[in-house]
Order: sequence, then structure tokens, then C-alpha cells
Amino acid sequence: MNEIPRFSDFAEEEAALSGEKLKIEDVIGKEIIITGYRITKSKYQKRDAEECLKLQFAINSTTYVLFTGSNVLIEQIKKYQDHIPFCTIIQSVDKFFTFS
Repeated sequence: MNEIPRFSDFAEEEAALSGEKLKIEDVIGKEIIITGYRITKSKYQKRDAEECLKLQFAINSTTYVLFTGSNVLIEQIKKYQDHIPFCTIIQSVDKFFTFS
């Protein structure tokens, strides 16, 4: 008789991102290790932010998450997602945030 497959054999659910929540302002200028991310539709339609980035990262072996609508960070994480995990510093340049 054919064996019935288990849901976990074919499901492609993404693991939840966990960690203590920080504000992006608390992370600017600090070296962090990006460990994961999710991009979703933003609940807050202010300015031109249509997407929301949930960023999971580590500082000194402690895991954190932050939320941002930064278009620059969203585009950078999409472009370099294959390099995760990676070390970076979030910088505030003029009126936007960027990885450096």
C-alpha cells in the first residue's frame, strides 16, 4: 500500500523570526549580523513605503528583530539575500537608512 505523505514532507512554511524588538534608531552605527528577514505589505501607508521589512539580527550572540519601511534597506536585502548571514552596520544617510 502506498504510504501517505506527511504535511511536513511537502510544506514550504518559513520559520518564524524571533527576538527582542528594537527600534532602528537603537541599532544605527552598531555592527550586527543579519540572520533572517521577511518582507510584507506595510500596514502603515505613510510616505512611499508600501512594504515592511522585518529584519532579524544578532548583536553579541543575542537575537533581535526590527521593523522598517526603508525602501533602501528593502532593496538591499532583496539584492543580497543569498549572502545571509552577513555582518553589516546600518547607517543613517540624510533621510534614509543603508547597510554599509
